[in-house]
Order: sequence, then C-alpha cells, then structure tokens
Amino acid sequence: MTLPAAPADPASLPAAADLWKPVLVRAAVALGFGALTVFWASPSQAGMAWAGGLYLLATGVVLLWSVNRTGLVVGSRPSKILSAAGAVLTGTGAAVAFLPSSLVFGVLVALGLGLAGAAELYLGITHRGRSVLARDWMASGAVALGTAGLLPFFIDLGPHALLGVAGGGAIITGVLWALAGLTLRHDARADSPEAVN
Repeated sequence: MTLPAAPADPASLPAAADLWKPVLVRAAVALGFGALTVFWASPSQAGMAWAGGLYLLATGVVLLWSVNRTGLVVGSRPSKILSAAGAVLTGTGAAVAFLPSSLVFGVLVALGLGLAGAAELYLGITHRGRSVLARDWMASGAVALGTAGLLPFFIDLGPHALLGVAGGGAIITGVLWALAGLTLRHDARADSPEAVN
C-alpha cells in the first residue's frame, strides 16, 4: 500500500494524508452492522429494513466523503464512477429503509451492493499500482459482488437469513477496510514532518 513515485495517468494524484479517516469510518460502519446481524436473533422485517438501509446509506455517504481524498482527480471518469457507487448505495439504503420487505431487501440490497462492488472492482483493476486503495477496492468489490449474488437465494428464508448474508459480507469488508485504514494512518504519521524531527 505505497504510493507510486509518479501518477501514471492524469486521473490520479497522490492520496490525501487524511484518507485513513473515511476508510476507518467505513470499516466501523461495516463492523457495527456485521456485529448487529450476528447478535440479533429474530429481527422483524421492519428492523431488517432499517438496519440494512442505514448500513447502505452510511456506507454510501462515507464513500462520497472519501472521493476527493483518494487521489482521483475531481471530474475525471474514475472519480465519477466512485461518486456514482456512493450515490447508488445512499439511494438504495434510503429505499430499503422505508420499504420493509424481504423481497425488497433481497433485490435492492443485491442491486446496490452489486453496482457499487462492480465500480470498486473496476477501479481496483484499472488503478493497480497507481492508487493506495487499488487492492482494497478489488477485494471489497469482489466481496460485495459475492454478497449481491447470494442475497436473492435467501429471500424466502426471511430477515434473519438476509441479514446474516449481508452482515457476513459487511464483516469481511469491515476487517479489510480497518486494516487499510490503520495502514494508511501509520503511513501518514511516518510521512509527517513531526515524524522526521
């Protein structure tokens, strides 16, 4: 997770020193949702809708917050793709929260995670060696696509099963983003002028 010596394309710049902040917040959101799904024995449809909706909404907002810190040039195609992923998660989260149904949850969460995961996977592949988040985007995108692919098969099993699948994916990505955020924070401290003195 080190920066390249020089950006390989005009759509990439060095990442902001405080990129670790949205990355760690994203990890906390994912791990919090994952922990909730593990310990919630019998969620209602409304509870499932609110928990899943707020998770997607918060993840989307944090993703939008991180766009300008990732090193992607504002207005470039990669920046727009990451912004679109955040917007999709935010909109999907709002819709899921207000439409408490296993069918809605299974379909909309799968759609939101699938689109956002595809965007992150694309960015990870196209920015390999150019962005500190490339590997993390690839892993997170693959997990999101896997979760999206599984969700429709659990619709008939109800809220507990749907939250279990979504929460499992959240725990995996939460751990991934926590490690990335801690690494970025360590690297930012090592590169600061205070660390040199």
